[in-house]
Amino acid sequence: MAENVGLGLGESASVKMLPEDCSCRPKARAGPAARISSSVCCALTCCLVSLSVLAGLTTYLLIGQLRAQGEACVPQAQSSAVNSACDYGAPDVCQDLCGSEDSDARATVDREKPRAHLTVVKQTPTQTNENQFPALHWEHELGLAFTKNRMNYTNRFLVIPETGDYFVYSQVTFRGTTSECGKNHQINQLNKPDSIIVVVTKVTDSYPAPTQLLMGTKSMCELGSSWFQPIYLGAMFSLQEGDKLIVNVSDISLVDYTKEDKTFFGAFLL
Repeated sequence: MAENVGLGLGESASVKMLPEDCSCRPKARAGPAARISSSVCCALTCCLVSLSVLAGLTTYLLIGQLRAQGEACVPQAQSSAVNSACDYGAPDVCQDLCGSEDSDARATVDREKPRAHLTVVKQTPTQTNENQFPALHWEHELGLAFTKNRMNYTNRFLVIPETGDYFVYSQVTFRGTTSECGKNHQINQLNKPDSIIVVVTKVTDSYPAPTQLLMGTKSMCELGSSWFQPIYLGAMFSLQEGDKLIVNVSDISLVDYTKEDKTFFGAFLL
């Protein structure tokens, strides 16, 4: 609503009238209570963000510490003391701590242990001493035969490369035809015994006389006219570096050399 107002000297001005229900007073500013509420909200937000950051850092540090403990277990498993603890003390605990890494480390150690498996070859009768049975010759490279990790075969001897506890084994299979035991003994008593014998002997440079480690025997009187007889021997021994092992038999002509799984000889470090 507008109204003309005289100002004198022939001038006039137009004045707009405000509605009665409107106010020209400025709006009031926010009071102290509103400002305090806004500050509290900001503080709470900062606290929540700080707690989230601290929780993340704590989790990261814990994961890093656990990972470092797991990695530290691997070199310990490679030592003989820890291996003994795993074998005899608490294998389940060791497996939980080291996991598959421990198994891989121990498998690597096992692969490095000396071992050999020799198989039979056709034997050539050789002249021997009166007090010693003839020694067998072996195959050490072809077929099932092998020598690994410094284990050496030379001139009928299996040579031990490292001091330790070894499992030594041998099987010799005999076959032949035999008449009545008494008659056979009377005819051949000067040349052949009435039994078949296998002996595994250790020869040491520092000791002059050979040492008998294993022996097996079977009386031919218990066998039929056409017979087939394997003799297996095996046991653990503490051997020194440089010890030599050899297999002797009472009658080399009766040894079955037709298959390599019938007659064999070997040793491996435990």
